[in-house]
Amino acid sequence: MRGFRIAGIVGGLLLAGGAAPALAREPVPGAVEDPGGCSPAQLDVRLDRVDPGAGNRYAPLVFTNGSGAGCTLRGHPALVVLDASGDPLPGGVLAVEGPGETVTLEPGGSARAVLHWTVTADDCPDASALLVTPPGLGAATTLPFPAGRVCGALDVTPVR
Repeated sequence: MRGFRIAGIVGGLLLAGGAAPALAREPVPGAVEDPGGCSPAQLDVRLDRVDPGAGNRYAPLVFTNGSGAGCTLRGHPALVVLDASGDPLPGGVLAVEGPGETVTLEPGGSARAVLHWTVTADDCPDASALLVTPPGLGAATTLPFPAGRVCGALDVTPVR
């Protein structure tokens, strides 16, 4: 049943013209990949240490080129924040700070997008996982989201 729920989320995002994440690095049908960009097989994705302060949380989302060839990324990653049941949290994700620049990742090199959210209300839902699609790619990775609750939208910067 969970697979159908995620498939419904992905389908809804495709129909809405928004981000098009999929599960476990599987290609999204009809997704456009940048021919000079990084391929899903080249990238390792991880959520780095969460930095708390005054009701705000910040965490770098790190994309590392694990291949032997250089590649590029440009723009914002597509994200879906999921609860323990696999349902998306109600606040969604907002892209901030413009389209960004093209970042070249040499072998072993990394780029980061910064995530920001608040935890100031008492009744905010708990996040369990983060579905991440690197910019320009049609494949996603599911990461654990150990940071707890998320109030409202999660903001994400372009990769740098």
